[in-house]
Amino acid sequence: MQSLLHITATTLAAASLSGCVMQDAPASDVDLTFAPIYKGVRTDLLDGDLVNFHVEMQGARSGADVHAYAACAAAQYALIRGYGFARHVRTTIETRADVWTGDAVYTVSASLPRGLKTIDAEVVVSDCAENRIPTV
Repeated sequence: MQSLLHITATTLAAASLSGCVMQDAPASDVDLTFAPIYKGVRTDLLDGDLVNFHVEMQGARSGADVHAYAACAAAQYALIRGYGFARHVRTTIETRADVWTGDAVYTVSASLPRGLKTIDAEVVVSDCAENRIPTV
């Protein structure tokens, strides 16, 4: 029995955003039909280093695409504010027809924060550019 390995751009983005290392996939394994429309990001400073990101996109394949978009926004925001790191607190995702919205909260900090869902802002912003996911 053969198993078929299908790696999509979201899988690559999610893996790179979470710090996983993946081998390069042949071009034929990448989902080239994925063409989302990123409709924008709104940021709200909640308290000190706690920031709320509201993202909206059309054509997402799953919540992972929305989560990746929010992570890209958080990483760029951290860099703009002079910080090098962010930590994911929570994300809620809703869909209406083909429009997906994400409501994500991150903390931003100059040093690596405690916790499991931390991101290195420079690395994530670079990965976002490679995967054509816009940032703030």
